[in-house]
Amino acid sequence: MATDTPDMSDSKIKAQDVDAGAVTDPTFGVDEKKLLRKLDAHIIPLVMLLYTFSFLDRVNIGNARLYNMETDLALEGNQFQVAVSIFFVTYLLFEVPSNLVLKPLTPSRYIAFIAFGWGIIATCTGFVHSYGALIAVRLILGVVEAGLFPGLNVYLTFFYTKQELALRVGYLFVSAAIAGALGGLLAYGIGQMEGISGYSGWRWIFIIEGLPSIVLGVASFFLLPNDIDHAYFLTPEEKQFAKARHMRHYGMTESALKFSKDDMMAAFKDWKVWIFCLGQFGVDTLLYGYSTFLPTIIRGLGEWSTAEIQLLTIPCYFVGAMTYMGIAFLSDRKQMRGIFCVIFGAISVVGYGVLLSDSSAGVHYFGCFLVATGLYVIVGLPLAWLPNNSPRYGKRTTANGMQLTTGNTAGIMSSFIYPTTDGPRYIKGNAVSLSLVGMAACIYAFMWFWFARENKKRDEGHILPAHENLSDDELAELGDESPRFKYTI
Repeated sequence: MATDTPDMSDSKIKAQDVDAGAVTDPTFGVDEKKLLRKLDAHIIPLVMLLYTFSFLDRVNIGNARLYNMETDLALEGNQFQVAVSIFFVTYLLFEVPSNLVLKPLTPSRYIAFIAFGWGIIATCTGFVHSYGALIAVRLILGVVEAGLFPGLNVYLTFFYTKQELALRVGYLFVSAAIAGALGGLLAYGIGQMEGISGYSGWRWIFIIEGLPSIVLGVASFFLLPNDIDHAYFLTPEEKQFAKARHMRHYGMTESALKFSKDDMMAAFKDWKVWIFCLGQFGVDTLLYGYSTFLPTIIRGLGEWSTAEIQLLTIPCYFVGAMTYMGIAFLSDRKQMRGIFCVIFGAISVVGYGVLLSDSSAGVHYFGCFLVATGLYVIVGLPLAWLPNNSPRYGKRTTANGMQLTTGNTAGIMSSFIYPTTDGPRYIKGNAVSLSLVGMAACIYAFMWFWFARENKKRDEGHILPAHENLSDDELAELGDESPRFKYTI
């Protein structure tokens, strides 16, 4: 539909974005900082607890391994690695479908259900007596946990704008770091329960660490709001303003907030989404390999007791968590993602280089800190970066699900790159991780360059011939394909 437009003879149009101040929404008398604090106070603690115990119940098998789990279950060869990786088979299959049913089933019901379910299943892991039973439990655990992280990642976009998202997604990765540190502490304490009621220490690790998730599932049903309209802690004016904040950004039309098949298919057809998927595969190899096998890596660095190994993992996770929170805050303030992905990806590459070097145990332990410094930054920021550049809900939730699903396939591979026969140096595992993190850093460097170049073209007014005669409203419906949409770089 043609409308009056500026001269199109040179196929140019002026790019606009509300970030530049083109539109000013009413505040409805609400202080935005107070609103943000209110959202954080009611949403973030519960979201963090959910992901902390989800990640803990997923990777605590690495800590349980140190307490004679393999001996008690008569695991041979690579059966332990198979038990770790088999979780990701069902996890991957159910990740994207879980994202698509989040809204129809409502977050409070769906997230509560999967939290309650994985808590029961994780607890049952402590009662298995054979390799077959362990495999069965891990497969079912993958089914119920599949919807949590991608669901929470999309759920946060219901409440927070793109200037606030990286920090809030960052809280999820801080939760993963807390789970790593907490797992070490809990395993150290719970492992001392060896023999109580006739159960080995590794069984108590699974039993006790699974129980909080059951409680969280019940709490989520009552405390987790489905969206802004159902946020029981907001006044009517705060709800109006919270919704108006999302409309500041170009492409956030009424139809963009709803799921559509066309938007879903647009995600599958977008080459940028697949590039992000490839990058996520690289960095998730680092995430799962490091999180699951850090105790094994540290055990290979010297003559440590099991308790000392658990305690030595904690500082690494602390450094990783604090680094990510600082960088996520800076990334949101500057609205820049790529530069931080590249810098901190390089730091992790250096860390693996140190681990590969023929050096002392102390130097290798320092390498673990370097890896952790870059770990959560290069894993977490892209999970905010891609949604930032997908304003339409259908495309955003599908793309994010694809990104996470592809990334999590790395969990299958990472389970096999640290076999016990490679100890104490674990050359293969560290070399594979170094290569894939380096690949991911190069991918994000390219996307940073491409987004910046595309923004420059749009600032100069370039427009595709197919878009020349579209009205402003029709251009807005194009989402990130609109010549007026500005990418986060």
